[in-house]
Amino acid sequence: MQIHGSKKLFRTMPDCARYVFRTEGLRAFYVSYPTTLSMTVPFTALQFLAYESISTSMNPKKVYDPVTHCAAGAVAGGFAAALTTPMDVVKTMLQTRGSASDAALRNVNGFVEGCKLLHQREGYRGFFKGVKPRVITTMPSTAICWSGYEACKYVPPQIYPPLLNPHTNQHLQGLLHPPQRLNPMNQFTRHPLPPPCEAQHLPRHAYPTILI
Repeated sequence: MQIHGSKKLFRTMPDCARYVFRTEGLRAFYVSYPTTLSMTVPFTALQFLAYESISTSMNPKKVYDPVTHCAAGAVAGGFAAALTTPMDVVKTMLQTRGSASDAALRNVNGFVEGCKLLHQREGYRGFFKGVKPRVITTMPSTAICWSGYEACKYVPPQIYPPLLNPHTNQHLQGLLHPPQRLNPMNQFTRHPLPPPCEAQHLPRHAYPTILI
């Protein structure tokens, strides 16, 4: 629906889906699936690697700093987007082949054929077509994403619901922090277990009475 002149063919998403199914079949919905995976997986890995490196160099103490998180997320997203642009170009070629007037482009069926056709017509520079718009549109998205992620990690505990605050619920506090009764010989336990031999010296009335 983002293609120029697509309003002449369809106006809504169901109209677009029906048009693609009618002209190219069900397979057209998954024509660029392997290419999308080959782009998304490296993009995510590069983004995480770049963000951790940049945020650590800008904020070695790992304290909450919205400016640092926003800047590191934007740079990491732009870096990952620039390096994965070739896969995005081929993906776009496969996804828009149905509206192309070029017969060779309409017959492209996979990632390898798309790469060959792109290199044959435009050379290696063709794999980085639109790298600037891709970087510019990706940087705000990743900046917001990482800023929100870091903000959720540093949410003050006062805004949590009462059931999630162990100071307002003694029962939950006992579940979250059970008494340390694992080692009876450890003098640092708060409630040490009695030695097994003490149970043999209990008075008779201490045992429960069982009626048959």
